[in-house]
Amino acid sequence: MAKPTPIINQIRTLRFQAGEMTQAELAKRTGVTRQTILAIEQGKYSPSLEVAFKIAHAFGTGLDEVFQYPDGGT
Repeated sequence: MAKPTPIINQIRTLRFQAGEMTQAELAKRTGVTRQTILAIEQGKYSPSLEVAFKIAHAFGTGLDEVFQYPDGGT
């Protein structure tokens, strides 16, 4: 069985651009733990669709600006 292709994200960059928002602040805005944000940011965990939308909303941007699925992933 093939290993799943990780979803790429721009959370760290977007946090920096949002006035150096902390992981804790993003977690509070999205209703998850800081550890969840850390795991998503590091690519160790793929968020649910609902959490992905909440993260994008916290940055005032579209889902595709935060998360990308790499080309060539099957």
